[in-house]
Order: sequence, then structure tokens, then C-alpha cells
Amino acid sequence: MPCYEIDGIRPVVDPSAYVHPSAVLIGDVIVGPRCYIGPCASLRGDFGRLVLEEGANLQDTCVMHGFPGTDTVVGVDGHIGHGAVLHGCRIGRNAMVGMNAVVMDGAEIGEAAIVAAMAFVKAQQQIPPRSLAVGSPARVLRTLSEQEIAWKSEGTATYHALAVRSLASMREVEPLTQADAARRAATMPVGEVEPLYKLKQAATPGGEG
Repeated sequence: MPCYEIDGIRPVVDPSAYVHPSAVLIGDVIVGPRCYIGPCASLRGDFGRLVLEEGANLQDTCVMHGFPGTDTVVGVDGHIGHGAVLHGCRIGRNAMVGMNAVVMDGAEIGEAAIVAAMAFVKAQQQIPPRSLAVGSPARVLRTLSEQEIAWKSEGTATYHALAVRSLASMREVEPLTQADAARRAATMPVGEVEPLYKLKQAATPGGEG
């Protein structure tokens, strides 16, 4: 992976974490046990410290950065969706930030809360635990159901497994020129995780969400 020291400060990556070779780590970055860092993620610890606690994941093209003197933290089992931006904020234990969402300086996302895709959490905004925040600027829509929190935890478990799978088997190769007729499909060893809307449809009489 591209990994850079600055001012004598070097990133730290736990041996049980997986960081994709295209992700970039600079300076004061600490990646804890069992974390997953996806392709093209950028973690710039050149102003403030960036911390991913145990079991957190930071997916493809995410950005973490902060102002001088600040820590940007993703708590235990925090789940950061594709393309999200975290700047000088704190993401609580088992919380989720959806795809292409932005969380700004001094904001705090409470434990087991979910920030919806494309949401904008403004500076110093507090999102309470176990709540759903949506929109731009973000507003708290409602309290999450037990089903939604369980769905989030199941999704995060797939990234715990992906870190293990990636450490064991991911390697750079040349592509094949055509697909074999007996080509095996990609599967997850921890079971299939349904999109949330499908779970809600299945739980609602008549199949409506």
C-alpha cells in the first residue's frame, strides 16, 4: 500500500487488519485489529490523528482527514460506506455512515446510529444513539428498529470476514480474456445479507415496505 511518514510520524496497521494496496495512508493513522480499508481510500493524518478502532471498515474511495489538534475516530465496528467523507468527527461504536455521506468537524454520531446515504452532517452536530439521520443538512428522522440495528451488525460482520478473506487470498493478477463456462460466482462465507428494503418487505403483510 502507499504508506507515507511525515514529520517522523508513520502510520500503524495491526497485522490482522486488511488495507487494500491502492489505499493511501499518510502520517498519524492508526488502524486497529480486524479493520478493513477498501480500494482507493485516502487517510491523511498530516494535520490530526485518524483512528479506526477494532472491527471498523472504511470502504472504497472514502476520505478521512481533520484539522490540526483534532482526532477523527471510527469506533469499534463502525461501518463507513463507499465514497463517504469524514472530517474531524467521531463515529460511535457500531454506527454506520452511508454511501457518499459527509460528516463534518466536531460532529458526533452516536452508538448504533445510521447516517443515510448522501446525508450531510454539519459541524458539531450530534446524532443520538440508535437513530436514523437523513438529508442535507442531516436531521434525525426517527429511532432505529431492532431489525435495522441487527441488519447493520450483519453487514459489518461481512466486512470482518472480508478482511480475513482478503489477507488470505487477494493478490494482483492479469485478467482472463474470457469467462469460463463453469466460472464460480463470488459468495460470502458468512451467509447472504439482504438489502434492508427486502427485509422490510418480507416482514410487512402484502410485501410492502
